[in-house]
Parts: sequence; C-alpha cells; structure tokens
Amino acid sequence: MTHDLPLDLSPEVRAALGRGAPVVALESTIVTHGMPYPDNVSTARAVEAAVRKGGAVPATIAVLGGRIRVGLSEDELEALGRGSGAMKLSRADLAYAVAMRRDGSTTVAATMICAHLAGIRVFATGGIGGVHRGMETTLDVSADLDELGRTPVTVVCAGAKALLDLPRTLEYLETRGVPVVGFGTDRFPAFWSRDSGLPAPLRLDSAAEVAALMAAQRRLGLSGGVLVANPVPEADEIPGSEIAAHIDEAVADAARRGVGGKGVTPFVLARMLELTGGRSLRTNVALILNNARLAAEIAAAAAG
Repeated sequence: MTHDLPLDLSPEVRAALGRGAPVVALESTIVTHGMPYPDNVSTARAVEAAVRKGGAVPATIAVLGGRIRVGLSEDELEALGRGSGAMKLSRADLAYAVAMRRDGSTTVAATMICAHLAGIRVFATGGIGGVHRGMETTLDVSADLDELGRTPVTVVCAGAKALLDLPRTLEYLETRGVPVVGFGTDRFPAFWSRDSGLPAPLRLDSAAEVAALMAAQRRLGLSGGVLVANPVPEADEIPGSEIAAHIDEAVADAARRGVGGKGVTPFVLARMLELTGGRSLRTNVALILNNARLAAEIAAAAAG
C-alpha cells in the first residue's frame, strides 16, 4: 500500500499495524503553531505517553524533507518544536510540501489524510477547525470539516475551537454527513469549556460503542469519518461564561491586526494565553491528554 508513496512509518508503527495492534495518529501543528517552546515538546511527549498508557502505539505525523513521517523520533520531535520554518499543512498544501521537499506540521485535515494513507483509523487532537465568525463575508471555513466528510478516520477532540461559529460548524458537519458524537454527554463541548450551549447530535458512552459505530459505517459503505467530542475534564475547564469575553477580545485583536486564514487560530491561542494568565494553556494540555487516553481506548476496541 505504501511503497510508491512518500510515506515513512517508524519501525514501531509499522510493526503495530502489521500485527493489527491499536495505533493512534497525532497531529504536529500543536508542536509548531499551537504552544510555545518547551511546552509544545513536553506536551507532545506527554500525549504520546498517554496513548501508550491506554494500550496503543502513538504515531505523531509530520512532513520532513518532503517525506510524510508517521511516528517521530525524540530528536525529530525536539527539532520540530525548536524550529520556526515548518509550514502549517492542510489538504491544499500537503502535496506542495512533498513536491518541494519542505518541512511541515500537519493540521487535522492533513493528519487525517496521512493517517488514512498509513492505515490508521483513530486520531486524537485538541479541537477541530470549523466555520469562522463572519464567514458570510470571508468564506473562511476550515478544511477540517470537508476532510471529516470524506476521509474514514475517527477524530477524538474536545469539540471545535471556541473562537469559531459553533452553530454553523455543526450545521456544516451535518450537511457533510459526519456523525458528531458527544462522548458521555448530551452537550457539544467547546474546547476550553464542557458545554457550548448546543446539543450534541449523537451520544455514546463507551469506547466499544464508538468502535461499533465505526464498524457499522464501514459495513454500510458510508464515506467519511466520525467526530467524537470529548469534554475537557471538569476540574480543568474554563466555563463558557468566563472565557467568552477573552475570546471576543482575542478575535477582535486578530481582526484589527489583519490576521486571517491559517494565522487566525494560532494568533488567538497565543492571545488567549496572555489574557488568561496561562490558564488556557493548562486547560489545552489537560484536554489533549484526555483525548489521547480516549483515542487509545477506541483504537483498542476497534482492533479487538
């Protein structure tokens, strides 16, 4: 499947896939654009450890020198975290980075593509992208949503990032036929907060139930992935009523400075770090670890 592709699986990932063991894909944008150094690298390592503790093999994905790397070494992860020249890759520029032999970190969309090429069915991330505020004039809709509608990878997240237009994001996912599952909740989470104020379209309460949904989707020949919205642990959340004003200020700052496109999310995340006195970063780390643990359970259930 992979010998003609610019795709390099680490020996551990290749062996796990070969014996049908659970593997969880992990993105690398958090390392290059999501957190400051050294928090980015320490968080990435902690996420990998959480996947291992859950009984699965972690596969952090990035593009290095034009090769899609599935499973990074300690040195590669450190270099990616320290560096500043990596592209932020989505579907639109993944092939460019490969052709031009560039380095790049993978967003949700690009990670899904690469995971599917490698034969990995479960992916853990922090929060997905979605429909941005003011999309009626900017047409700014994350490629993550269309990728969920076409690529058969289950994405475990803490909902969509709270800086987005969440009602429209859910409407778009419904239009693309994506099952959106609230894990153990009837409410759709909003990244830093457990409740966006919106209902979750579906609810499941165990990893085995998610694996059963994945299997049914495949049997029915339905294209696309599954979105599992896993609320941040209650002890670590920042309630929506508390964080809403900070989000509004950060989004307004981005608009005033002319930040658009791919630059909006990393700018807002960095600004939120300042406005919350570091609390948003602690919550971000907690939710990613929580998602990694659940993804490992789902991957194990799906492999069983």
